Amino acid sequence: MLDLPLDPEGVKGFMPPEEGMELYRAVELAPPGLPCLEIGSYCGKSTIYLGTACQRSGRVLFAVDHHAGSEEHQPGEGYHDPELATADGQGVDTFGAFRATVKAAGLEDTVVPVVAPSALAARAWATPLGVLFIDGGHSREAAQADYAGWVPKLASGGLLLIHDIFPNPADGGRPPYELWCQAQDSRKFEVLGLFHTLGMLRKR
Repeated sequence: MLDLPLDPEGVKGFMPPEEGMELYRAVELAPPGLPCLEIGSYCGKSTIYLGTACQRSGRVLFAVDHHAGSEEHQPGEGYHDPELATADGQGVDTFGAFRATVKAAGLEDTVVPVVAPSALAARAWATPLGVLFIDGGHSREAAQADYAGWVPKLASGGLLLIHDIFPNPADGGRPPYELWCQAQDSRKFEVLGLFHTLGMLRKR
């Protein structure tokens, strides 16, 4: 078991411990010195794993999320959480919960929140990344935008992580699985493993 500064199971989110441990390990496997970046922070559960590993290795973690919730988090949808609703009840705002998680985990010196749509942030990004974790919107349009915008920013030897991969269509949505296949078909990546629904690849 990892020694973490805050129990991720007490934080809202969808990252099982066994997959979170692989996030932590990915930082250890990444080229030294390079920052890491996650797309889709929600309330910070995955940020605890990535941020703690970054803190202990002297890295910076950039956490990209517009904090207005994905499609499935909106009012009336299956994963909507009323505690994260905006004051008017018409939308979602997860930034307050995310900041509270980062503070409680003692990661304010390591995690840099980037509160913006992923595609917008990617347009101006120039720093090579050691780890890229894609866990944003799961529509085909959102997933493809994340891949197209950020995979080119990954350094040689860097790790690409994709969450919510379900090879069987009956188990879940297809876009993350399509990214997993796309990365392999590009021949630019070496597969390091599929851990439950978390795929890990290394850029050649």
